[in-house]
Amino acid sequence: MSQSWIADRTSSFDSSGIRKVFDLAAQMKDPINLSIGQPDFDVPQPVKDAAIDAIQSGKNGYALTQGMPVLREKLQAEIDAEYGHADRNLFVSSGTSGGLVLAMLAMVNPGDEVIIFDPYFVMYESLVQLVGGVPIIINTYPDFRIDLNKVEDAITDKTKMILVNSPANPTGVVASREEFEGLAKLAQAKDIALLSDEIYRRFTYDDSFVSPAQFNEQTIVIDGFSKSHAMTGWRLGFVHGPAEIIETMIKLQQYTFVCAPQPAQWAGAAALSVDMTGHVDEYRRKRDMLVDGIKDLYEVTIPGGAFYVYPKSPQGTGSDFVTRAIENNLLVIPGNIFSKQDTHFRISYAATDETIQRGIEVLRKLAQ
Repeated sequence: MSQSWIADRTSSFDSSGIRKVFDLAAQMKDPINLSIGQPDFDVPQPVKDAAIDAIQSGKNGYALTQGMPVLREKLQAEIDAEYGHADRNLFVSSGTSGGLVLAMLAMVNPGDEVIIFDPYFVMYESLVQLVGGVPIIINTYPDFRIDLNKVEDAITDKTKMILVNSPANPTGVVASREEFEGLAKLAQAKDIALLSDEIYRRFTYDDSFVSPAQFNEQTIVIDGFSKSHAMTGWRLGFVHGPAEIIETMIKLQQYTFVCAPQPAQWAGAAALSVDMTGHVDEYRRKRDMLVDGIKDLYEVTIPGGAFYVYPKSPQGTGSDFVTRAIENNLLVIPGNIFSKQDTHFRISYAATDETIQRGIEVLRKLAQ
């Protein structure tokens, strides 16, 4: 096979470093695994039952590209009730990742600039590059807050989009009402698309969740069931925003993902009726357990949501620290996977209490 067969667009990014940690985990005996960004609880039984019923009753063909009415109409009603926007349509995507891919394809031309806040979800920079866009990275260290002055300074006549994520992966930080109101109004004034990844919105612990769509009716929102209902493998997301954008994304979905899996959509419709507050309360408690267990020895911003803590390495780089952690049977993720700097590391507390406690013991030992 000729090397020239490989498209140039694939060379701008490497395989996900998180996958490499997962591969490493598979080879270790009984690792203390605080690396995985998926809930440790199971999919609720009513959701499983709805999927099984859908499969058994023959709902296994192609779904409508925009989503099955059983799910889409329920979601649209919820979104209409929350925002009351005259122009806010919705479609069902093949996971939030599918939504992100389609958003980039629909809105970003080669050479367009997309503002991303560092640290960021591992996929953001690569997706921008995949469609020929130029990622403009804004550093948010040490407190991971949005500085509107930095954003304004980064905007040029090529800026097409600002991409935000709150609660955030990898930091767990939740943007404040003031931050999002300022950012939303700035994007509106400059006629820049604002794309909000809200996959962790249900895991907001200390304040009520705020979406930039509350302040800017043109905001495009990406959400889904992977984190809220532990449905990571079911590939079920949704996107809502102005009709013109949503219709364009649906058109692109026809020629790429085709549709989200049909049985999963019937399950998603059932999931909307399942109360998940007990699991959210559990994760708030797990956050407190982990933070309380290490905050005297590590420089750490207390996360307001998601299920991650992003401490600074007590000595050396984040990568060096993670190597030492792995030598002590602890799996965490180096911060340079999510960032232009290699100073921090990500811990996921989507794990059993016993695993978290074992992790705390190793982290305390490594810091001392």
